[in-house]
Amino acid sequence: MDRRTIVKAGAVLAGSLGLPAYLRAQTSRKLSILTWNISDQEALFREEFTDFQKLNPGVEIEWLDKKGPELPAFYQTQLVAGTAPDIVDLQGAIWVEWAANGALLDLTPYLARDPEVAKLYNPDYLQGFAYNGKTFVIPFYVAKTLLYYNKIMFKEAGLSGPPTSFDEILSFSQAMAKGEKTGFLTLNFDWLYWPLFKMNGVELLKPDLKTPAVNTPETAAMLDKLAKATQSGAINKVAWTGRWVEPNGAFAAGNVGMLQAHSASYFFVKGQGPWVNGDTLGAVQAPGNWSTPTNHGLAVSKTSKHPELAFALVKHMTGNKWATEFSTRRRILTGNVAADAAGLAKVKAEDPLAHAVLETQLAHTDKMTGNWPLPNDAQVKDAFWPEIQNALLGRKDAKTALNDAERAVVRVMRRS
Repeated sequence: MDRRTIVKAGAVLAGSLGLPAYLRAQTSRKLSILTWNISDQEALFREEFTDFQKLNPGVEIEWLDKKGPELPAFYQTQLVAGTAPDIVDLQGAIWVEWAANGALLDLTPYLARDPEVAKLYNPDYLQGFAYNGKTFVIPFYVAKTLLYYNKIMFKEAGLSGPPTSFDEILSFSQAMAKGEKTGFLTLNFDWLYWPLFKMNGVELLKPDLKTPAVNTPETAAMLDKLAKATQSGAINKVAWTGRWVEPNGAFAAGNVGMLQAHSASYFFVKGQGPWVNGDTLGAVQAPGNWSTPTNHGLAVSKTSKHPELAFALVKHMTGNKWATEFSTRRRILTGNVAADAAGLAKVKAEDPLAHAVLETQLAHTDKMTGNWPLPNDAQVKDAFWPEIQNALLGRKDAKTALNDAERAVVRVMRRS
């Protein structure tokens, strides 16, 4: 998608063009915003920007959208070139590195000056965008993992309800594994598998967030259980090798009993799975109510020439009015408490199953895990996951894999 410019009102634009070029540059108030693979909301954004311009006459807004794999590299390039957009939509924990490196504006003083703004958002989702006691990002749209289960396969296996513990996940999976059918899948990117670890009391790092804490007998025992379940067919191997399309597609085919994924998976699965309806698909919290978030938030680049105006646009887009429009039109949750209540009420009348899925996203938000504020989050993932994958797929025994994972994480931490 190319740059999309929402121009100023005609009279204001004409007046500006009548000035000498150097004066036009001085009087111009232009904001740029970079979003993450959400070009389908062009109509909504145009309405939001027009509304903002009515409140702030003479402001020009340039909107650019990039696909997920492209945005981080693009934003980094713009930072280096000194042309970073004023506002950027960042997903997961990628924002922490840029906050730690001084690329993002500390929004804490802005929130302190206008305390009613922070009250708009779910405090746990807002706190998830804090680093070293400072807030750098405002919730834009949010999601966390839950457990989907195939009621047809549960009934065939004689299971009356969803699992309530890690061991039940494994035993239920084994009960459903038959022929081409397997019992369990998880998304594995961005720490989305971490609730399985947390159910077993496993921590990645010590409280200092610098020292590995994962290499314990308890972790090895858990990995052994998962590896054996994978080898037996109780757990689908795609859980450890796929990313998004593969595990969601496998669950949509109707041959897998459970899927641990975030709320966005519902719409993918429903679109591909003709068997999916309120009688056949269940949606609940994972055992222990543990979940891993994968949120989007709006940050302001520290190099913005108009930081006050940029923060005003962030407030405008995430405030009650436009967050409600966003929630109801796209059937997502925004982290804005009032907007999400309105969005849930609307979706409940239209799609009760989608309502059940989205409702899980607002409960037990104090039990989110795998969302450590690490400036080197991507490097830690890249060091840790391949060795854990080796254990889960039986390429290495659990203890050896954990030793190798610990060494790899220590090397990353020492470079930081």
